[in-house]
Amino acid sequence: MTERSAEWAEAAVREHAHTEVADREEQVLERIERARRRRPRLREDAITLAHGSGGKATHTLIEAVFLDAFRNPLLEPLDDGARFGVDGASMVFTTDSYVVSPLFFPGGDIGDLAVNGTVNDLAVSGAEPLHLSAGFILEEGFPVADLRRVVASMRAAAEAAGVDIVTGDTKVVQRGKADGCYISTAGIGVVRRPPGGEVRPGDAVLVSGPIGEHGVTIMLARGELDIESDLASDTAPLNGLVTTLLDACGDRVRRMRDATRGGVATILNEVAGDAGVAVVVDEDAIPVRPDVRGACELLGIDPLYVACEGRMVAVVSGDAAGDALAALRSHPLGEGAAIVGRIGADPPGLVLLKTTFGGTRIVDLLVGDPLPRIC
Repeated sequence: MTERSAEWAEAAVREHAHTEVADREEQVLERIERARRRRPRLREDAITLAHGSGGKATHTLIEAVFLDAFRNPLLEPLDDGARFGVDGASMVFTTDSYVVSPLFFPGGDIGDLAVNGTVNDLAVSGAEPLHLSAGFILEEGFPVADLRRVVASMRAAAEAAGVDIVTGDTKVVQRGKADGCYISTAGIGVVRRPPGGEVRPGDAVLVSGPIGEHGVTIMLARGELDIESDLASDTAPLNGLVTTLLDACGDRVRRMRDATRGGVATILNEVAGDAGVAVVVDEDAIPVRPDVRGACELLGIDPLYVACEGRMVAVVSGDAAGDALAALRSHPLGEGAAIVGRIGADPPGLVLLKTTFGGTRIVDLLVGDPLPRIC
């Protein structure tokens, strides 16, 4: 065989191998797409912890049970809040429940977590938070001193966010029938400037700061890891940060979500699925503190899936990326903000991570949460 013939043969082998890899990738993408098109069906006979995780099990529970029963135009989008009109004003209504364990942890407690979580759901919907409700389920024997401490945290968090707690409810269950204290909060706000337009290829993806701090803080507070750290929860109200971003970028902000259960990975999958686009993220661009990364390595989990309680994901038009980054970094809660990726056209509905080692992998929704009861 001549030297040129050998080169042609090698080229043919490489081309054949490349085609085989491309075919396998296409088959995988087709299987994923077929699975996503199937009608959600709850296969379990009993509720598990995974159903409260924010991952695939939660999505299936919501769509197969709650959405199927309560379906209506306000619920159908399954956003952080329901948007509706009152006398010409656009309003957002949201609700959430908190069962975090332990109740008190570095950086916060169940009280400020409950207020901040509801404020943030309103804020990322483009609404100015106005009023909250608070419902308490207390266990017989729960110390009144601890309840006062929780309520004081709620009051301080409400003052910091500029909202009032205007109504509520209290129930007490027998000793051993709860875990001290559970809180449900609901909130209403008026839309000042909603995000503008649909997510589209060329848009930029930003996070407002280092991710995973809340979830790892809760794990350390439980004493389940033999790690000494001064890490604290990032729980905080995001309405001021959202206002700063909207002031700088206006309708060039496409979408905002706070990254709670399921972490940033879950939010990115929701963006990709809802808009029918690809989200391409650069692993090296994602801000993660060393303590969080180290704990995640010990647990064998990806920081992208670990909950935050004071961070948001924002998608902005490509030409607004620089302005958005500068705006976020100008606010105390956004000093660690970063541009972490871009929106692409293909493959639609998937999140792709460009890894530190030069490869690419799919970042899918987890079935459950490796860190239960973190909010």
